[in-house]
Amino acid sequence: MATYIVAVSGGVDSIALLDMLARTKSYEIIVAHFDHGIRGDSADDASFVESLAAKYGMRYEKKREALGPDASEETARNRRYAFLRRVAQKYNGRIVTAHHADDIVETIAINFRRGTGWRGLAVLDSDVLRPLIHVHKADLIAYAKQHNLTWREDSTNGSDTYLRNRVRRQTQALDPTVKKELLALRAQQVASKKMIEEHIVQLVGEGPWYSRYFFIHIPSQVALECLRYITKATLTRPQIERSLLAIKTARPKSSYQAGSGTTFDFTTRNFSLSLLK
Repeated sequence: MATYIVAVSGGVDSIALLDMLARTKSYEIIVAHFDHGIRGDSADDASFVESLAAKYGMRYEKKREALGPDASEETARNRRYAFLRRVAQKYNGRIVTAHHADDIVETIAINFRRGTGWRGLAVLDSDVLRPLIHVHKADLIAYAKQHNLTWREDSTNGSDTYLRNRVRRQTQALDPTVKKELLALRAQQVASKKMIEEHIVQLVGEGPWYSRYFFIHIPSQVALECLRYITKATLTRPQIERSLLAIKTARPKSSYQAGSGTTFDFTTRNFSLSLLK
């Protein structure tokens, strides 16, 4: 039986997802809740989710970190996924989140605002399971009401402090046809991304050792794309660029800490890498 680590915040999206999954008996569900410690009442969310897990008869995993009200969205997201991946490793399960179609539209809009490349359209595509990406927020709310579910509203959702909240108000006003086109473009880019990754595997191999000579002599843009793939997209663009420089210049029997738990180890001809799980 498969094991799913379901990220449950207490909001309507994850509550609806949890109820949908609870109605099927095909897998074991671990309810996972991360308390960022950003809001003063966040402990109430944790208690609410814990009571739900007990109601459904599911195991419950939680972690609290006092990130504080000034924590960035990126920091909060990174800490949450670090927790979820630790739980997934503990139970040998897969992470499941409640991201939906409107989240995709918002993320694409944010990426465009920041000056995205082609990957800015291929959003929310990873090893994380997202079964609701074709479902809209309004449908999830309707489901929750139909099944008499209760949920908690995050008070920070109305704050202009967070970019996503400001973008959300703009994307909510988009014509449904525009949203549909964005979702179609996202699907096309995800397919293109998979084709590129298949080609990269043919170029660099499956590891665990990779040729320094290869990375030194191919065009930098290609090398960066290959590095992004073999490091599982855990590094920022500057970190990947510095890693490529290390591949070109590091001495044999040396190591390089690239950040985000990624370590490169070098021989004269090759390098291997380890990723924090």
